[in-house]
Amino acid sequence: MFLIPLLLGFAANLASAFTTAFTHRWGERRGTLISAILRNVLGIPVWAGGFALAAYTKSPDLIESKTAILAAGWLLIAVGAAIITIALVTIRRRAAAPSTRDALAQTGIYAIVRHPIHTGTFLELVGLFLVIPTQAVAMACILGVSWVWLQTGLEEIDLCQRLPAYREYMNRVPRFLPRLWPIEKSP
Repeated sequence: MFLIPLLLGFAANLASAFTTAFTHRWGERRGTLISAILRNVLGIPVWAGGFALAAYTKSPDLIESKTAILAAGWLLIAVGAAIITIALVTIRRRAAAPSTRDALAQTGIYAIVRHPIHTGTFLELVGLFLVIPTQAVAMACILGVSWVWLQTGLEEIDLCQRLPAYREYMNRVPRFLPRLWPIEKSP
């Protein structure tokens, strides 16, 4: 039962990856509004409901729940939430209503990774599975990771169309995980 809202929410949430297409088709104001409604009204709440249903679906546990595993799960959820919050504060309105007039965010956390919201989501999904290690939650989390990966790829196509500087930014800043060593520049 949880798969229907989960997949419908993911599909609606993908709207943010088509901001440029919506804007070209319906104009700046309507395109931005359509993208925002699909993602924020139909997408995020519906897929979140799908995860809630997965959490309440009776299914077998895949791992034994121990204190250390629960603690690690809650820690991952908290770190993921903190990363997402920092990213949302950095981009403000652009998070809720992307438009073709947006400026490229490349400071703060966006100087470290290109998609911190998605990085935080990955952490939260792993944490959710550790806290509720059932087969249903595992399936929802695997679908969630797959969706975020697809969403990221489609958003980057859209961002390259909307923001000319995005291609250079892609070469400079890693997608999900910070670099542990600097890029070597050729002489």
